Amino acid sequence: MNSQQIDGVPDIDRQNSEAVMATYKNTKDAIPGENGRLEEMGRNCYVYQSDGCANTGFVIGERGVLVIDGQPTPALSQTALEKLREVTDKPVKLLVLTHFHADVSAGISGFEPGEIIASDLTRRMSDTRGKQEIQVARSRFENVFGGLPHGTPPVVPSMTIASSMSIDLGGCEVRLMHLGRAHTMGDLVVWVPQSGVLFAGDVVQTEAAPYCGDAHLADWPRALDRIAAFRPSALMPGRGKPAQGAAAVSTAIENTREFVTGLRDAAAACVEGSMGLKDTFEAVKDALSPQFSGRTDFEEHLPFNVARAYDEALGLDQPQIWTLERCADLTDALAGGSGIPAVPEPDSEADQPAVHPEDNPPEDSGNQAQEPQGTLETASEDPSGELVSDDVFAQSLLGDEQPSEGSSDAETSGTEAVEDEKVLEDARQ
Repeated sequence: MNSQQIDGVPDIDRQNSEAVMATYKNTKDAIPGENGRLEEMGRNCYVYQSDGCANTGFVIGERGVLVIDGQPTPALSQTALEKLREVTDKPVKLLVLTHFHADVSAGISGFEPGEIIASDLTRRMSDTRGKQEIQVARSRFENVFGGLPHGTPPVVPSMTIASSMSIDLGGCEVRLMHLGRAHTMGDLVVWVPQSGVLFAGDVVQTEAAPYCGDAHLADWPRALDRIAAFRPSALMPGRGKPAQGAAAVSTAIENTREFVTGLRDAAAACVEGSMGLKDTFEAVKDALSPQFSGRTDFEEHLPFNVARAYDEALGLDQPQIWTLERCADLTDALAGGSGIPAVPEPDSEADQPAVHPEDNPPEDSGNQAQEPQGTLETASEDPSGELVSDDVFAQSLLGDEQPSEGSSDAETSGTEAVEDEKVLEDARQ
């Protein structure tokens, strides 16, 4: 990839960007923020990585910077911002949250963004389980969240979208899209067409074991199909090295798919065989370890991943809220105690979330013409609740020739569709 220049400032030295980061098996073993570096993924697109932390993406336009996902604490976000200042001094206009988890949302104040954008469903999850998420994150990863001020509240986005949004950063178009339930029910991905770069958040991993504690395992592979339909030349995963080149992107997507489907299928087989949670955990670990045990946080995430896969196999569509008490129950269950119930009771707050009134649009600051302009594009409401076919979906997203009349009728089985899933039918050029 050729080095680019922005505002006359040369990009980081690509040779230095290949510096070796510390090798660690679990996030809790890392020194958070160590070995921070910025890597170019494509024209105007960068990824910031550091030990023990999630990735943060940057897209730079003439009007300002769009940030994709923050860091766990404000101080760590400020460190990432300092790295960004090596290539541009443009202000941070927008920050996009790909999902609600604390590792990407708790520290976003360090970027001082003009607007915070998330999906409607991420806003809902932040409202219903954000407080518990921060508490559990502190407990699980004390080294990472030690610098997070006590009393930090869950993030409240200033703008939410149901399906998609196109943003003009000034000479750089950015598309935000909800491609279906996967890592969480509200995941957004960020696509930069002119650079061929896709920021996937935790929907795709390259080196880390996916976290599936709030996942929808049956739906996740469909979201991966839709990411692959873009044919990205580079992809930022939730953490770890970016995938550079079509082959690396394809490998990352397929490895993520194999992990998710392997977890799902192994747990489902155990439930079908009337196995308890502890025995299911051991069976799933045996099934996944040969291929994935060397990945970062494989052991750390496995109890949560198995618990969610077990619940889903039992028919619980919405993930239960992770609280400190439930984490203790899980530990007890895997140690052979009574633990969490074999047939979990649906949490009314999670399964029947309150309907929020429409968010008010940002107030007119008087210089709106200078701000990046976003155009909200909502998916059509098909009374059948079915999704558009993958072929039509891919054509519309990639800007290929428009589907012929009548081709938008969904061929996907209604049993595979879910009410929460908002799918972009036509990404306007």
